[in-house]
Order: sequence, then C-alpha cells, then structure tokens
Amino acid sequence: MVGIIDVGGGLRDIYGAGVFDRLLDDGVKFDYCLGVSAGSANIASFLAKQRGRNRRFYLDYSRRKEYMSPSNLYKIGAFLNLHYIYGTLSNQGGEDPLDFKTLMENDSELCVVATNAKTGRIEYFGKDDLAQDDYRVFMASSAIPLITRTETVGSAVCADGGVGDPIPIAKAFFDGCDKVVLVLTMPDGPMQRKRRDLLGAVLLRLVRPNLSNLLLERHRIYNRQLALAHSYESDGKCLIISPDDVCGIKTLTNDTANLERLYEKGYADAAKIKAFVEAK
Repeated sequence: MVGIIDVGGGLRDIYGAGVFDRLLDDGVKFDYCLGVSAGSANIASFLAKQRGRNRRFYLDYSRRKEYMSPSNLYKIGAFLNLHYIYGTLSNQGGEDPLDFKTLMENDSELCVVATNAKTGRIEYFGKDDLAQDDYRVFMASSAIPLITRTETVGSAVCADGGVGDPIPIAKAFFDGCDKVVLVLTMPDGPMQRKRRDLLGAVLLRLVRPNLSNLLLERHRIYNRQLALAHSYESDGKCLIISPDDVCGIKTLTNDTANLERLYEKGYADAAKIKAFVEAK
C-alpha cells in the first residue's frame, strides 16, 4: 500500500497544493492519504479530483476579510474563520464547493489528524466522519490554537493536528503502508522552538493545560518524527518532498507573489513522485 502525507502549515501549504496539482496532472494515485491541518484540505480536493481548487483558496480567498482579518475577532472571536473556508465557500451552492461525491467514491483511504484540546490525545478521522456540507473534520484538523476557535467532532473538542502529531509517519506505516511520500512545507531539517508556540503555551496554560504542554514539546515531537521519516527514507520506503526555501511565507503570510512562487516550487518538486510510487 502506497501512502502520502501532507503535514500542513497554514498558507505555507500552498506548496502542497502545487504538489497535488502535479500529481493530478501526472495521474498519480495513492491507496492511503493522510492530512494534517491545511494538508487535510489539500488532500480533500486531490481526492475530489479538483485541480486548482486549493490554489484558489490560498491565493484568492485568503485575501478576503471573511477568511482572516482582525474584524473576525469581533464577529466570531477568532482571526481565522474556518466556517467560512470549509462551510460558506465549500458547501453545495458555495462559491467553490468540494466535490463530495467524487471524494467519497475515490478508492483511496482518507485519514485526517486532529489534537484533542482537552486531553492532548491524537484524534484520527476518516470518510465515515464526513457528510455532505459537514466538513468539521477539516476544521478540527486546522484549528490553530489562539488563531481559530476549537472545533467539536463527536465528543472530541479539537485543535490543530500539527500540535500533537505534526509528521504522522508512524501512523501511515502502522495502518499498512509499505512506502510513503511525505510532503513537508519547510526545508527538510530540525525545527527550533517557535516563539509563537511558547507564547501560546503560556496563554493556554490555565484553560487548556494539555494543549499547552504539547505546544512546548511540538518542536521535539516534530524532530523525532522527522528522524523516523529519514530512517524510512534510508530504507527506500519514504520519499520526502520539501521546499528549499519558503519564499518568506509563514503560517498566515498573505503575499500573492511569494505564494505563487511557493506553489510553483511544489509543482516542480513533485515531478519525482511518480517514479517513486510506480517503482516495484
């Protein structure tokens, strides 16, 4: 079984959008698709065979105040409005609806990662947790602490999957993959503790202590998981795709020219995936 993982990274994951558009152009398919945060949205459009859809969300819709803006803090209590992204725009009758029927009929298995904001445990969701115009699974996976509101799926109050399981390479192989394409959205190398994580951990300490602890450990978790991916790579079981430079794009950086550059990097770097997938 061949799998692919997109680790997300906010607007930086336009790199992944370029990767998946190239995969659609090259006719590459996967048995198993695992998405974290924005990576789950990239994979949804890929499985729905909607080339260019993700690119529009990063380049066009992200410039709208309904998508992300200080005014959202007053209206909904969050800077980034996930219900606009995965609801208003993506539902039937929306401006850019997800082809839910094609997504569900695709033979590929879908796994979406979120972090339980109360317990700190990792939550994994699949197609059975989706319904037409009910895309809370993607919202949950993308719920960046302090930037968005948490999202409830079933009994789980969820935050961004990248907090607790940023590179879920072990999950992919545990679920039966023989080899995996791993799409990173930062240059391949160790992550340093981010000032944003430290601030977030302090602010969340009283209300979400388990999530706070994970933020403090996120860089260490990332580095351990990346080391595991490299061990699989050494055995010929993993292909790591990553940008050599992020073009100045951070999680919420909205710079059209540099977003376009990062998209093109993803599209070009994905050229090597087909040979890896088809190799016996």
